[in-house]
Amino acid sequence: MSKGCRVAAMGEGLGLGGSMYEEIAPSPVGREAELSLIQRFLRKTADIGAALIVSGEPGAGKTLVLDLAAEMAAAAGITVLRGRGVRSETDVAFGVLNQLLIPLTGYCAGLEDMHRSALRAPLGAGDGSIPDRLQVSAAVIELLHTVRADAPLLIVIDDLPLLDQLSADILGFLARRVSGSRIGFLGSSRRGADSFFDDSCLPVHELAPLTEVAAGELLTSRFPALGAHVRARILAEARGNPLALVDLPDALSEPQRAGSAALPAALPLTPRLLSVFSATLATLPDTARRLLLLAALDGTGDARVLEAARGPEPGPDPLAMAERAHLLHLDELWHRLVFTHPLVRSSIIELASYEELRAAHHDLATLFSDDPDRCAWHSAAAGREPDERIASQLENAALRSLQNGDAAGAVAAMTRASGFSEDPTERGRRLARAAITGVGVSGERLRASSLLMDALRQDGDLNDSVEAKIAASYLLMTNAGDLDGSHRLLVGAVGAVTRLDGDSSPEVALYALMVTCFFGGRPALWQPFHEAIGRLGPAVPETLRVCGETFADPVSASEQALSRLSVAIDNLADDSVEVIRVALAALFVDRLAGCRGALRKVVRDGHADGGPVVSAIHSLNMLGIDNFQTGQWDEAAECAAESLRLCEERDYVLLGYVARFIQASVAAAQGDFARTRAVTDEMLAWAIPRHVRAIECYAWQARALAAAGAGDSEESYRCATQIAPAGHLPSHTPHVLYVALDLVESCIRTYRRAEAAAHVAAMEAAGIAAISPRLRMIVTGCKAMVTADARAAHDLFAEALSVAESDRWSFEHARLQLIYGERLRRSGATRESRAQLTDALERFEWLGAGPWAARAVEELRATGQARTRGVPHGSEPLTAREEQIAALAAGGMRNKDIAERLFLSERTVATHLRHVFPKLGVTSRAALRDALASAAPGAR
Repeated sequence: MSKGCRVAAMGEGLGLGGSMYEEIAPSPVGREAELSLIQRFLRKTADIGAALIVSGEPGAGKTLVLDLAAEMAAAAGITVLRGRGVRSETDVAFGVLNQLLIPLTGYCAGLEDMHRSALRAPLGAGDGSIPDRLQVSAAVIELLHTVRADAPLLIVIDDLPLLDQLSADILGFLARRVSGSRIGFLGSSRRGADSFFDDSCLPVHELAPLTEVAAGELLTSRFPALGAHVRARILAEARGNPLALVDLPDALSEPQRAGSAALPAALPLTPRLLSVFSATLATLPDTARRLLLLAALDGTGDARVLEAARGPEPGPDPLAMAERAHLLHLDELWHRLVFTHPLVRSSIIELASYEELRAAHHDLATLFSDDPDRCAWHSAAAGREPDERIASQLENAALRSLQNGDAAGAVAAMTRASGFSEDPTERGRRLARAAITGVGVSGERLRASSLLMDALRQDGDLNDSVEAKIAASYLLMTNAGDLDGSHRLLVGAVGAVTRLDGDSSPEVALYALMVTCFFGGRPALWQPFHEAIGRLGPAVPETLRVCGETFADPVSASEQALSRLSVAIDNLADDSVEVIRVALAALFVDRLAGCRGALRKVVRDGHADGGPVVSAIHSLNMLGIDNFQTGQWDEAAECAAESLRLCEERDYVLLGYVARFIQASVAAAQGDFARTRAVTDEMLAWAIPRHVRAIECYAWQARALAAAGAGDSEESYRCATQIAPAGHLPSHTPHVLYVALDLVESCIRTYRRAEAAAHVAAMEAAGIAAISPRLRMIVTGCKAMVTADARAAHDLFAEALSVAESDRWSFEHARLQLIYGERLRRSGATRESRAQLTDALERFEWLGAGPWAARAVEELRATGQARTRGVPHGSEPLTAREEQIAALAAGGMRNKDIAERLFLSERTVATHLRHVFPKLGVTSRAALRDALASAAPGAR
């Protein structure tokens, strides 16, 4: 190609749109900003010349950015020269400059003699003497100007800190003088590294770690099958470092990547990752490396490690040396030792010898003798032989970890304890207990299964142990839904329990049996549970005893049990397992309000690395149920979606169907009947063949509600009576407390007045009105529905709607108002009817209960009222605050988020939205966006 053609082609590639650059290899994940930066840099290079230094931590992707720039430049017709700094024991004169100039030897013939002479040494043809640096610099610039006469020129240098001094001086001289030359200088430098190269006057782009989203995308693209907790651990350790994200999983075994084997305290490194830090560590003296090793093995940043590392003899400060090497520093504010990157810690541990590690752990065990858990772990790391003392210490540490929300830490400690067990039976028992925590709390099903198999291999007699049966039952129940198999195992486990003497396994077995019986949903399953509770007598823990009444059979819950439950709620602590147990006791007796704060904390802990994921799933399901019942349907849907995501990630199929029940209920209440049908079809198809009666009842409960909303009272009756026949409240069937209104209303509307009366009588005989204000409101309202005398019915409706706290259950409250309003209209009490119907309509609109709002509107029309209380759509403008809140709600924000954004209370936000809906003529949040877009300016 001729010189003119070459320049023309290059010019076309550098057009205003930059299309040539954008057609080159796509930007690496998360580096879109760098791609744009390089495009601008290359345009400037081709126009007037430019210089840029790309800086960042090791592994940030500096070389990748330089490679991308070189590829884009070459494709655009820019001549590219590449060089790289190389670590060397001796300073090789002109080492990197020689790499750059050798390809340009042919251009030297056109230079003046003085310039050719000055370039002999950089080209490797000198007599060994060092020429004047200014002469060499001038000659290099002259040579490059000759080369760029044909096309723009780009010099790309990787690892500037490793340049030899002469090359660094000359290239620095050049980089500061590229303006106006059509020469580009692009280099990379490790952040904070010492260097001969002076970049103080050059623009520097800091290559930041990848964002959390980009890091996740990169990790998923390379390793899509990582276990959820393994993925979370790698993301935390890599901290957005691309090299770490692609290399850390490679250093793990296949079982570790899948999540079925434990991860070590410090993740292993590939040779490539290790090389990033090894050279720096090798240059440090022993005292500094000892400090780094002690700090790495401690892992908490405890500054007491400093004193242990410094020792009694005076000498250079090891902390100062570590700080100069950019590996470790002391945070003065918190007085904690902080590594510059988590991988520094892993590298230090990886490079230490076995004896160095044991000695350091021994010193740390002594240093932290006042902390039982830390002392146990370091003693174990320093130990070699089985030692029951260490095993017992680790087992106690595991129990404390579980209480503190560190479920994965509890599994690790119990597994480690098994390794120090002297007796094979104890070794197997501890492995089985680790499996229980893995499947029952931390969400590690695969690993729990592996631990259980290991336990059984330790001692064949362990098949009959309580721990092995609990672990096996959890594995059967949570995924396959084999409730019958789980029940058989647990009945065998609790049948052997004669006392509770401080060992938590029998208590765990009883809770597991209770949950299995609940999901089995057949009263006969409960007999072994109640027999065991009776047999153990006063030794049964208070929470378990209360659960045995309020969760197992809420219809028969005694006043004493409810009082004890209130005390347990008031005394809730941070133990995630205990929180779930108390919340289960509260679930069906309408007392979850007092548990909400504790449940939210369990959810937060469950999202942390190693947190109690299964406890978080239970918490999300219970919060979702409570949110639905109390009219917070957006929040209910969010809880269900998050629970379902965790269930699908961790393969907890059974609990996922509870989340689907919440989704089906929200859809039913909002009028999305097709979705309710689809979700409940899936629930029934899974539950019926497996005899998982609780999931069946959940499905029928959602369907009964959807049918009531659709006005199909016959179908609502059929679905409600799938749970229990009219007039019957079978024991151990808590769902009957939630379909009472649907059942009685559907009986009335299908002319089954005798059945309706029988059901009301059964509720009164069981005394369920005493369980909670909600049930008092429902029972009284249902009694009003079956009462023939108009005056008596009026009094009962009024009593039901005035029950204390009834507003908390706003949907059921509004449904009773609608039923009451309909009855008033039919009896000719038009004015009173309008008052009830209008208030019900406002509640339905606020909730987004479209089908019920439509029914209320039709009833109001039948009274002769052509519009609701207030003003018709568009006749009264939204206030500024209402418009602001409506816009945020239309954008998908929850009331809680809106309240935080605008510094309001959630109740204030809800009140504003309650006024917005009728002004815009909508009945749900989903319709807000279109209503706001179509509203005339005067209406907004």
